Amino acid sequence: MSHDQASYLELLARGADAEAYDRPALLARASGAGAESVASLEHAKQLALRVRAELEGRRRREAELSALFETAHDLAGLRDLDAVLRAIVQRARSLLGTEVAYLSLNDPAAGDTYMRVTEGSVSARFQQLRLGMGEGLGGLVAQTARPYVTDSYFDDARFEHTRTIDTAVSDEGLVAILGVPLMLGSQVIGVLFAADRRARVFEREQVALLGSFAAHAAVAIDTANLLAETRSALAELERANEIIRDHSGVIERASEVHDRLTEVVLRGGGVHDVAAALSEVLDGTVEFTDTDLEATGTDGRAVRHGQDWVAAVSAGGELLGALVLRNHPELDPVDQRTMERAAMVTSLLLLARRSAHDAEQRVRGELLDDLLDAPDRDPRLLRERAARLQADLDAPHVVLAVRIDGPDSGTSGASDRETADRRTADRQRLWSAASHLAATRSGLAAARDGGTVLLLPLGPDDSAADLARQTSRQLSGTVRESVTVGASAPVLAAAGDPSPIAGAYAQARRCLDALRLLGRSGQGAAAQDLGFLGLLLADPGDIDGFVRRTMGEVVDYDRRRGTDLVRTLDAYFASGMSPARTKDDLHVHVNTVAQRLERIGRLLGPDWQSPARSLEIQLALRLHAMSAAVVH
Repeated sequence: MSHDQASYLELLARGADAEAYDRPALLARASGAGAESVASLEHAKQLALRVRAELEGRRRREAELSALFETAHDLAGLRDLDAVLRAIVQRARSLLGTEVAYLSLNDPAAGDTYMRVTEGSVSARFQQLRLGMGEGLGGLVAQTARPYVTDSYFDDARFEHTRTIDTAVSDEGLVAILGVPLMLGSQVIGVLFAADRRARVFEREQVALLGSFAAHAAVAIDTANLLAETRSALAELERANEIIRDHSGVIERASEVHDRLTEVVLRGGGVHDVAAALSEVLDGTVEFTDTDLEATGTDGRAVRHGQDWVAAVSAGGELLGALVLRNHPELDPVDQRTMERAAMVTSLLLLARRSAHDAEQRVRGELLDDLLDAPDRDPRLLRERAARLQADLDAPHVVLAVRIDGPDSGTSGASDRETADRRTADRQRLWSAASHLAATRSGLAAARDGGTVLLLPLGPDDSAADLARQTSRQLSGTVRESVTVGASAPVLAAAGDPSPIAGAYAQARRCLDALRLLGRSGQGAAAQDLGFLGLLLADPGDIDGFVRRTMGEVVDYDRRRGTDLVRTLDAYFASGMSPARTKDDLHVHVNTVAQRLERIGRLLGPDWQSPARSLEIQLALRLHAMSAAVVH
């Protein structure tokens, strides 16, 4: 590694801005360095920028999780509601990178909504704003109990504009606004906002993150209300000593729960660790499940279901699973709240695991894309990238082309848009399932050409065909659709020379197309499974020549005259060389079939129906159909 290339490592080490990465190449050009040196520096720059982006993404995710855990810790030791709400709003503004963040609460007694906490606001009118129920973007969030976002507030007609709101928003200079509901059960008690004074698009992850902060804010308010109710009960019931003991036990138990859950999070535990801790606290059997969720909603409330209690684990309105307390028909309100808080912690852990999983899937896909599209990359770097993913590119691998074979037109009566959406969803499910399979098998996966491509290691006792069949069965069971898999011949030592991978992928795709044309959709196979057709697929250099030599005059005749001789020939062989059945298949008169067969005989020669010639012609018909399918 040259000194100039090493400078990129120094830039990464000190966390330099992206613009600083242009300097080494500019200095090299200024000093008269050769084109090869400059190109090497440009390549090193791109790699360094990719590493920088990955590091920044990891830092951002760590910061988000840290802020959420800090907020959970604040709630565990809740003393001052205003301080907790201010901390939540400040962290939301910082992590989403917005100029302003604020929180409004409903006032049922006054029948309006008021600002409770603001961060980054400069307008006194905005900070003291009170508005009627149902007005503005916050009113739409409160009515639907769903997040809403606008990248241009004054141009958005989805919600009710009023002079009071528009004047306050104009004074503050806000343009893009995101609002998420503060929920207590199914009731909206307020809205948490993040806003910018310029147009911007809020990503789905940012909406989910703000929703998590809103859930924490709702818990803080709920806890404060619970404490207020406790104080009121102490004054009204005049049983101070007894109530103090009862509520002291409640607080101690809640503190114990928060301490246990915080400990699980801080030591890197998973959802099953949360379930185990909750089992001890509630003196029962608690399980996490992602199936059989009919009894749950997405509001996180603990509800009774037969002899069990169920609390939904959700984030941003998406149901991720549920915590189930088995065979425990009675549960006091405190324990219900305990289950609900445990469900919230579980959702944070699942979001963190999903974020890490998505990042790994992207990295695996990028490496496979590089192996397919840029085989001239430095083998040493490719081997290092693969090793970080527990993939051994020095071992034999097989390339697999994978596709879902669902109905081409979608559901009967569906629109083109619905059909396109269904295909997109199918491809996403297939890619997700294939990525999981690749991770468990120390392989790689990427979305490509309307399907998915896999690079999987070949076991010592397996063949490429065995691996294709196993993959077809496993993916079909996962996505619950018919999945067809075509396999290449084994690729040896791809780390030293990755160039054969692209050719192996082309071979796997040809095998996939052949399976579908042969009526074997939903199966897995390699070229060796397809007999003589497989030999041609494995080395397709002379397929076109074979088709031209065998039936080229018929194809050319159809092309010049616009006739259907090729189709007639295919139907003739498919019907067992019976003109009567051929005319039924083609819906023409038998004399028409006879005339066409006579023309075919003049083009192909008098022996075209002999066993040897007819076999070659039928094979050529198959290959011609496959070539046409690949083109289209």
